[in-house]
Amino acid sequence: MDKLLALQTFSVVADTGGFSKAARQLGTATSSVTRLMDALEASLGVTLLTRTTRHVTLTDAGLTYLEQVSRLLSELVEADESVADAGGEPVGALRVSVPVTYARMVLAPHICAFLDAYPRVSLDLVVSDAYLDLASDRLDVAVRIGEPAQDPGLIVRKLAENRRIVVASHAYLERMGTPTAPVDLAAHHCLRFPYRQGRQSWVFSRDGHTEKVEVNGRLTANSLDILREGVLNGQGIALVPAWLVQHDIVAGEMLSLFDAWSVQPLTGDAQVYAAYLPNRRHSRKVQTFIAFLAERIRGALAS
Repeated sequence: MDKLLALQTFSVVADTGGFSKAARQLGTATSSVTRLMDALEASLGVTLLTRTTRHVTLTDAGLTYLEQVSRLLSELVEADESVADAGGEPVGALRVSVPVTYARMVLAPHICAFLDAYPRVSLDLVVSDAYLDLASDRLDVAVRIGEPAQDPGLIVRKLAENRRIVVASHAYLERMGTPTAPVDLAAHHCLRFPYRQGRQSWVFSRDGHTEKVEVNGRLTANSLDILREGVLNGQGIALVPAWLVQHDIVAGEMLSLFDAWSVQPLTGDAQVYAAYLPNRRHSRKVQTFIAFLAERIRGALAS
């Protein structure tokens, strides 16, 4: 019995739920699949599959075995790709995590361009605001916003500044008046992201002078998309990343306020960066993706 072929066949049988379906997918005879599964079970001394006239299902032992087999086959694919990917052209599957709103507003417009430029790379995007672990979640790259943790087990590359600006709609400013200095925000409806519990202050600086303004309002949301919609609909003034609203400003839907001032980060959210494990240091697909993304982000922010 070819053990590797048997494991690969077992994985397909489990996925398709039948010998004939697995045989069609593998391009072989159903009888060959059946004999191979019988031989695999005989070699292990356990029953992996429950057979009926219509379906093939996994036993408890089969479920346990499938979990380990899937991990083994995945690692084998990664091993093959790591050798091929060390060459001149990026090759293989690339698994990347990206925060939800950042993926939609910044990354999404460039995905097809990357795939067109590198036809031997397949991209698996994990769009999530969760702080995923690169090893346990089998990620090649994590795109994150914040201050990189001092973790010797990660390699970090800065992609862009996460510059934040204060914005409002024309409708709101016409109704409530335009603040001329940061201190005026205390009298306005401010839409806030809940970086921490309790009161929130925005800190501005210019020419060595600092102003700390406690802000209040009727809307607090841990979603940048909701804050953006609130601004567009005239609900108040918000402090948000420039990448979130730059198109709205260009389109004339919003105004940027206090451009002569810089805003201090609230919780170490000063940059966008890519993180990857040291064993991806020499991966051509990882390095190519990060370089591509950095160039595209710089170009988008400059436009």
